[in-house]
Amino acid sequence: MEGGAATERVEEPGGAGMDDLDPSRRYLLGRLDLLAGRVAAFVAARRRTDHRPDDPFRGLYLADADVARLLTPRAGMPPVDDAGARGDVENRADQAEAAGQDVRLRRLARAFALPAAAVEMLVAALAPDVDRRFEGLYGYLHDDVTRRRATPWLALELAGLSPFDPASRALFLDHGALVESGLVVVEEPERPFLSRSLRVTDRVCRHLLGDDHTDRALHRLTADDPPHLVGDPDALARALSEHVRLCYLRDTSGAAAGWARAAFARLGVGALVLDLERLPAGEAVSALFRAALLEARLTGRGLVVGPVDVLAERSVADVWALAELRWPLVAFGRRSWDPAWAKEIPLLLDVPLIEQDARDQLWSAALRERCEPGLELAAVTASYRLTPEAVSRAATGAFLQASFHGRAVTAEDLRAGARGQNAAGLEHLAHRIRPEVDLAALVLPAEPLELVHELVARVRRRATVLHQWGLRQTGRRGDGIGALFAGPPGTGKTLAAEAVAGELGLDLYTVELATVVDKYIGETEKNLDRVFDQAERVNGVLFFDEADALFGKRSEVNDARDRYANVEVAYLLQRMEAFDGLAILATNLRVNLDEAFTRRLDLLVEFPLPDEQDRLRLWRRCFGTAVPLAADVDVEYAAKAFEMSGGDIRNVALSAAYLAADAGRPVTMTDVVRAIQREYRKLGRLCVEAEFGPYWSIVAPRPDSGGERHG
Repeated sequence: MEGGAATERVEEPGGAGMDDLDPSRRYLLGRLDLLAGRVAAFVAARRRTDHRPDDPFRGLYLADADVARLLTPRAGMPPVDDAGARGDVENRADQAEAAGQDVRLRRLARAFALPAAAVEMLVAALAPDVDRRFEGLYGYLHDDVTRRRATPWLALELAGLSPFDPASRALFLDHGALVESGLVVVEEPERPFLSRSLRVTDRVCRHLLGDDHTDRALHRLTADDPPHLVGDPDALARALSEHVRLCYLRDTSGAAAGWARAAFARLGVGALVLDLERLPAGEAVSALFRAALLEARLTGRGLVVGPVDVLAERSVADVWALAELRWPLVAFGRRSWDPAWAKEIPLLLDVPLIEQDARDQLWSAALRERCEPGLELAAVTASYRLTPEAVSRAATGAFLQASFHGRAVTAEDLRAGARGQNAAGLEHLAHRIRPEVDLAALVLPAEPLELVHELVARVRRRATVLHQWGLRQTGRRGDGIGALFAGPPGTGKTLAAEAVAGELGLDLYTVELATVVDKYIGETEKNLDRVFDQAERVNGVLFFDEADALFGKRSEVNDARDRYANVEVAYLLQRMEAFDGLAILATNLRVNLDEAFTRRLDLLVEFPLPDEQDRLRLWRRCFGTAVPLAADVDVEYAAKAFEMSGGDIRNVALSAAYLAADAGRPVTMTDVVRAIQREYRKLGRLCVEAEFGPYWSIVAPRPDSGGERHG
């Protein structure tokens, strides 16, 4: 408790005096010296009236010698009740502020609208955290050495205020200026009011001493300065300057934070940007928002917080807690504003979509000449609708991939980095497939193949056509693209969906009907809403196989089940229209689909059964170059004689390969014919001599088979 140690705490290292301190700390130290003078006067008065100088238990609290040592004046300490000293402290602060220098205690008092008495209370509560001498002195005045912090009684006494005055007592109530703002915490509520401990929050103490690092709990949500890519910051800044406290930006591209930050910058203030996507599950937000408000007021910054959807999914009360912060706030989210979220009516704005040129600039700036020569960065990344922050993370991921392989960033590295930004939420509702094929793997007639290529082009060029050229369909709520792949089983619909995803560098998400369809009324719609909502958060292709199970025709209403089934289909129509991604539906029975879906689809691709030439290409592709084939394998005959789909041909090639591998030899024509026989059995087709020709003897029924020719 030595005074010398305390002096070293408040002065610059090396024993610098007050004249060598910055104006902000010099003013704070001056106010503490004035407080020390008042404390010294109180201690002196207490010693004159203390009638227990020989109390044997006095040493348990504080010895007189210790009191004398604590009262030893520090060099330059003003005399007690010296009005001139107070005037000198204030005059030097006036001069510093007139010169444009920051005096934090004064700025804090203005930002929090603190009356002079509240500032005195704040300094009294702060003193033990800055100068250890006050610990012992406060203990002496409390007649309890364990009471080392100020109490309402002591703070009021030192300021010359009466504890009987309701206005003075209100300074320490929950609605008081000090407590409500989070500057001071009143602890030990079980004690009588006047003897409760007062503590200045650590963040406030650090701020007054010149430290602007945010608290750890808040720092993990603090986003880096987002770039300004869209929107007029002057218009938003004008609205914020005209007493608009709450603004909500509906944002589907991730540009809201940058727009809001730019608007606050136009007003000459910074922005505290909080990313609620980083909020740990289950964490209470009320204390977090109070800390954010305190941080914003201390540093004079506006609040930019979102996406609000995260809070809305947890509780409406959490959104309410955010909206009720008494400070300029720009919130943003993907959803439309719900009036139940706040009592106050916010300014509602829609954030424009990020132009493709701006996205290209983000990618270029993030990679900084790290790409391999000749890589067309814009062409590779055109399919990705990432937020600015996600672009930065994806570029970093691509660079790490390239570094691992010891090369410059390639197109595959970029795709891996972008796929790494996909959230895992959709994987609980759909099966995620990383494509291993592209459009070159498709064996299709010219017309459907051309339509599949057109589908890829639509995804890549939709920003140009819909927004730059202004061809977005009136009344349509989403920018998504829907396609229907229709055709018999095994004609390549699923493979084509995977190839489209692979060509775009996206993952394919196959919706699991078992996780979507529910026997209870209304549950299927809820599950589908979760599917589409999660799909809009990832860069992927949403694939509905056997789509007629979900998108079937609406029927005439004969009972309640028919009515609810029709409601389900109607909901799907609306949700598909509002979807912003790429959705591919596949069906074996196109006639079973509701006509309204066909009208809303962008492309319809018919997958026919392959002709002889396509079957030959499929046979050769299925066997590839690694499978050892015997000289008698005649794929030309197989393509000509057996009319099968691509899926059937693949099954045959696989079965023949297993037969050969088990026998430890190359694949023979006998293996191929026997595999065709097995596939025909699965399909319920007859094996006839006219079709098998010279290979009929391999599959011909034996005499004891009763003449059965099913193989």
